[in-house]
Amino acid sequence: MKLFQKLLLAPAALGLMAPLAVDANRPASAADAQIAGLSQYGAEEQVTSIAQFSDVQPTEWAYQALSNLIERYGCVAGYPNGTYRGSRAMTRYEAAALLNACLDRITEVTDELKRLMKEFEAELAVLKGRVDGLEAKVGELEATQFSTTTKLRGQAAFVLGASSFGGSNTFAVNQYKNALGATTFNYDVRLNLDTSFTGKDLLRTTLRTGNFASSAFGGANGRENHQQQLEVAFQECGTYPNCDNVLSVNRLFYRFPVGKNLTAVFGGRVRQDDMLAMWPSVYPSDTVLDFFTRAGAPGAYSLNLGPGGGIWYQNNGLSLSINYVAATGFAGNPSFWGRDKGGIGTRYSNETGTAQLGYAAKQWGVAAAYTYTSPFDYAQVYGGTGTPLASFLPATADSTNSVGLSAYWQPLKARFIPSLSLGWGINMSEGVSSTSAIGELGGSSNSLGNTVLSTYKGSAATQSWSVGLQWKDAFVAGNALGMGIGQTNFVTAGINLPATDGNYAWEWWYKFQVTDNISITPALYYLSRPYGAISGRGSANINSTFNDFAGLLKTTFRF
Repeated sequence: MKLFQKLLLAPAALGLMAPLAVDANRPASAADAQIAGLSQYGAEEQVTSIAQFSDVQPTEWAYQALSNLIERYGCVAGYPNGTYRGSRAMTRYEAAALLNACLDRITEVTDELKRLMKEFEAELAVLKGRVDGLEAKVGELEATQFSTTTKLRGQAAFVLGASSFGGSNTFAVNQYKNALGATTFNYDVRLNLDTSFTGKDLLRTTLRTGNFASSAFGGANGRENHQQQLEVAFQECGTYPNCDNVLSVNRLFYRFPVGKNLTAVFGGRVRQDDMLAMWPSVYPSDTVLDFFTRAGAPGAYSLNLGPGGGIWYQNNGLSLSINYVAATGFAGNPSFWGRDKGGIGTRYSNETGTAQLGYAAKQWGVAAAYTYTSPFDYAQVYGGTGTPLASFLPATADSTNSVGLSAYWQPLKARFIPSLSLGWGINMSEGVSSTSAIGELGGSSNSLGNTVLSTYKGSAATQSWSVGLQWKDAFVAGNALGMGIGQTNFVTAGINLPATDGNYAWEWWYKFQVTDNISITPALYYLSRPYGAISGRGSANINSTFNDFAGLLKTTFRF
């Protein structure tokens, strides 16, 4: 309501205009003249506070309205004796005097507004144009949006790079130079469709495609190459050539709150980390080797993907997460025969059950995770990234129990102090029994120079660790520098193996943030002994070496 309208209605609200209809023709009295004169000429006696009225108490029903009229608009006058006489009837003359005082005040306000509008005329015109433009854009978005509940977020990564193989085992070096020595250009695209029906829930559908399977960065030779895989190296169906560039559903799950502190997640294609309340690492901000994205414990954080569900509790930084994933839980054949074996809770479910206890503060976090892994008939998870033998153990064991301890710390503002992420994992495989594993991995016991490797039973242990350093705003604001070092899963006990099964991994990278949506990351990585004890295959000397040095340039687009 406009100011003038409010002022006209205010007397009615106070009962000031009530007598006009009844006593409209009554002549003016002496009191009428006094009130009119006070309103027009008695400036030194003008009322500026309701406290000046001796007969108006805070208990009066119109006390607040009268106070506003006096203090905000100056539209109220009283009698010379300091009274207001709020219950007395009003004459036309009295009403005219009050109305005149209010109109004077309105004139002052109007003149001031006109002066301000003229002074800021150009700025007001610009603002009006912007408002009109925003209204047009909002109308266009409303007309063209495909959904009122869903947002699309995408990422496309281009990777140009090559691997160089070396070491004393010339047979293996030549073999991998011929198979994976070329420079390649690959891509990985993922589209996240995030839907919310209540504002607190999330239905995520991720579509993904890529063509990395036959490159040195995508694990082209199955378990043997797995630790060389990049985090962005995706191809839906392994090494089958006709599956290049196939767009598939990579994630499909629903997350929703249950009360104040509980969150539930379930889906037909959900990954282990989608059901964790916290991730115990801040390394890396731009991924290179997949191993360094596993918080130092690729056995505990296997990132198993398939049908599953979980729940987590979170309160004041403390969290507890429990989840289950059956990688082949969509298949109906629970028996040994046939390729499409699976089900939920069967020997061929390729299942993991994970429990994580964590605490996250503003600058640091720590978590302990336990994961039970069933036998993996097709080595869906490979026991995490590691040497071929260490990765193969879960597929030949009745079960594997993995524990991971991980922590991180990050500075608030310091540019020259890096964040620190570290983790360690141990995996205990029970009921290990195999007579053909090493042969399947690419060599007989004779070629390896160690007959013990062809047959082993009982139990085995593997370990892993990693440390990641990351400098935020390195050299230039918005850029980042990172370095990771560690050992992927390697056999440490239970099998008569020399220490050469252990291997080290390093990576260095620098991310140039070209725009808010485009970054370019040159990176190098080195694997000192990526095939562990079987690096000696094709040679009678088990101590033969085989290493991998790679360089790449990754360009990432986010939209």
